[in-house]
Amino acid sequence: MIAQLASCDCDDSCRAFFDKRISQEVSGDALGEEFKGYVFKIMGGCDKQGFPMKQGVLSPGRVRLLLQRVLWTPKLISFFRRNGERRRKSVRGCIVSQDLSVLNLIIVKKGENDLPGLTDTEKPRMRGPKRASKIRKLFNLSKEDDVRKYVNTYRRTFTTKSGKKASKAPKIQRLVTPLTLQRKRARIAEKKKRVAKAKADAAEYQKLLAQRLKEQRERRSESLGIPFW
Repeated sequence: MIAQLASCDCDDSCRAFFDKRISQEVSGDALGEEFKGYVFKIMGGCDKQGFPMKQGVLSPGRVRLLLQRVLWTPKLISFFRRNGERRRKSVRGCIVSQDLSVLNLIIVKKGENDLPGLTDTEKPRMRGPKRASKIRKLFNLSKEDDVRKYVNTYRRTFTTKSGKKASKAPKIQRLVTPLTLQRKRARIAEKKKRVAKAKADAAEYQKLLAQRLKEQRERRSESLGIPFW
């Protein structure tokens, strides 16, 4: 992911974004000739005091909402509160206004000209997928294909501090191999063995308990002189 900060000093050129909401698409022709043909999507923003925009709040200004901790932004996190307790926090609405200092945009459609440092360079992904199912989806593989050799296509080579050449590939997660199936069968067999042992111990205990109760009744009958049948 490549990010770049562009400044806009004229309000007339930014007027196309005013009164637009988060997730709306805006044409970049009003920003200048270099952005001709581009289509941007509004993802958020914040004002000069750092209060962020929040999706779903239909207001162009600040509002105070009761928010849970998971819904707070990093600026709004505070401490010494109980778990699950909500706090009233100031956030901005999802409507773009003139009070914003930063507006976050992503490119939906590329225009005629390349933006230097943004669209003229390609930055490959540093890491590929780790999960076996996602590797199969990336390379269009079936369940019978071995995914371990396909991970080497995005193996990363680097130089260590000592100057040696080394390579590293992600460890495949949720990979089904004969060894994992064997371990699963061993776990199931061990569980069945524990259940059978618990049942046998319970039956033996009930048998011993019945024998002890019978002996206790016999001793009580003998002490009272009552014949026991």
